Amino acid sequence: MTLRMLQPPGWKRPRGYANGMTGEGRMVFVAGQVGWDGQERFADGLVAQVAQALRNVVAVLAEAGAGPEDLARVTWFVKDMPAFRAASAPLGEVWREIIGRHFPAMAVIGVRDLIDEGALIEIEATAVVAREPG
Repeated sequence: MTLRMLQPPGWKRPRGYANGMTGEGRMVFVAGQVGWDGQERFADGLVAQVAQALRNVVAVLAEAGAGPEDLARVTWFVKDMPAFRAASAPLGEVWREIIGRHFPAMAVIGVRDLIDEGALIEIEATAVVAREPG
């Protein structure tokens, strides 16, 4: 693995994310992905949109010869933070199903609106890939 989690001594280990990551390799920057499919049809509901947005992130990573294990940082933009908090268990299941048990550095930011009408979430990501594509 090209990435190493940064865990300062004496800090409680975070759950579901890393405090920081370090790695060497090609950088892959994934633009904000919303919960719609390739034909721009939104999934129904927050958890379904998160699942689709994560699948979209993985699809963009694949174009660079990367995978979920190469994620170094993920930023979530959420329109309804109380709904996001309330859905933590199913969101964790979706994460593990699509991304696996890899937990990069993360931030979750509550926002008033997103550019795409109907979007409940937008997820952007940065990956570090040591291997060449192909």
